[in-house]
Formats: sequence, structure tokens, C-alpha cells
Amino acid sequence: MYKILETKNLAKSIYLFRIEAPLIASKARAGQFVVLRVSPKGERIPLTLAEWDPQRGTITIVFMIAGATTCQLSKLKEGDNITDMLGPLGNPTEITNYGTVACVAGGFAIAVIRPVVKALKEAGNRVISIVGVRTRDLLFWEEELRKESDELILTTDDGSYGRKGMVTDPLKELLEGPESINRVIAIGPTVMMKFISLTTKPSGIKTITSLNPIMVDGTGMCGCCRVSVGGETKFACVDGPEFDGHLVDWDELMSRQSTYLDQENHAYKCLTGTGEEHRS
Repeated sequence: MYKILETKNLAKSIYLFRIEAPLIASKARAGQFVVLRVSPKGERIPLTLAEWDPQRGTITIVFMIAGATTCQLSKLKEGDNITDMLGPLGNPTEITNYGTVACVAGGFAIAVIRPVVKALKEAGNRVISIVGVRTRDLLFWEEELRKESDELILTTDDGSYGRKGMVTDPLKELLEGPESINRVIAIGPTVMMKFISLTTKPSGIKTITSLNPIMVDGTGMCGCCRVSVGGETKFACVDGPEFDGHLVDWDELMSRQSTYLDQENHAYKCLTGTGEEHRS
């Protein structure tokens, strides 16, 4: 059992949990994730680590309500326990001094990109962070990212804050500008990462993406998280979760992600009794 020490509603449908997990905290690195179950009969879901504190023995996860399990998770309170949790899993982000790195995050992946930004800064990089959300209500950790980045660019789909438009717009401007961008790291919705990769491919700039396929055990045994990268089958849990975005078969990944969409919507409706599908 893993005790929840702190809960916080960061933005609309987005929650932060600080959890007591000393063994995971002692080994965690940027880019890694955990797999947890809310209850003994619950499904296993992967969540990327947003923060960790080896001295206090705590980890922090940030998640958005996207279905039945994350809805159940959001209802837990400080002092409650998560049934089980496995981690840290996956390969950590490759951190070295590349020069100038553009870190692009979409939606609640702000929490996922932040430890990567911090690690890149500590390695001596100049970091330009680009964050995109649908509307201002979904933005969080702006000041934290602003302090930890050399430059922060914000976009919203509806123009309610920052620049109106997609994250690909300022990224394209950076690539066409006078400053050399040595690496791009993109984390967020699959379709966003696909178009980030398409934007950088003509210039040949290495683009690292963190994939989020359906995942069950997180140890390479079940094969649910298989993805095609460079024509080869990889398992996101043990070979990733980060891969060269120019080599990922994005259409196949998006098709596989929708495999259980009807069942997921049904489970959410049964849990909430609303008779409506969840729309984040």
C-alpha cells in the first residue's frame, strides 16, 4: 500500500498526488514512470513521474481525468492508500549537453516535461520550453517552468492566453530563426508528437518523443505496448518510453490507442452514472 500524503487540483480535471514511496524515489530519474492500481480489482495504468524526493521518500504524479480509473484515482484523499505501484519503469531520458534544446509539452504533459527541463538545465543546456493547452483553464506550473527554462513560450488553441495556435507554430519559427536548435523533446498527445516530428524532420534535428500506448504490466511481458519504430517492433515499457519521433509509425500507434475506446467510455459512464462519455 502506498500512502497519499498530499493532493492538489492543479487545473480543470488535473490533479497532483504526492505519495510515500521511498524505494521508487531513491532510484527515479527524468522520463521514467510507474504503473499503479487504485484498488485490488482495478486496472493497471502508467503515469510518468513529475517529481521525486529521495530524502523524504516521496514521489509526485500528475494526471488528468480521462476515464474510469483516473476518475477513481481523483476521488482519493490525503491519508488514503493506493493498492500497489511498480517503478521506476522505462529508460530515463538521455541527458547530456546538447547545446540548445526545445522542450515541447502539450496538455498535462507539462508535468512530464518539467523534470526533463530541469535535468537538461543542470547538464548545461540552453532550454526553450514550448507549452500548449486548449484553454487557459488547463495551464499549470507556468511560473515553475519559467524559472527553470531559459525561455518559455505559451500557446492556447482558443487564444485565451499566450499565443493563439498550435505548438508547432513557434517551434517552426525557432527552426527557421538564427539560433541553432540542437535537439527537440516532445511530450503530449500522440497527434501533437506526430506533427512535431513532421515539423523537425526536414531539418534533420533529432526529435525525441515519449510514447503512451496501451500498457498493462510495464515489464515487457504482455506485449500490449508494442510500437513500430524504424520498421522494428519495440515495447514502450522496456525499450522506451522515449523514441526517435522521425522513426515512429504514428498512424499505427494512434490506431492501437483507440482499440478499447468504446469499452473505456462504457466503464466511465457506468462509474459516474452520467450516461455521458468523458471529454477532458
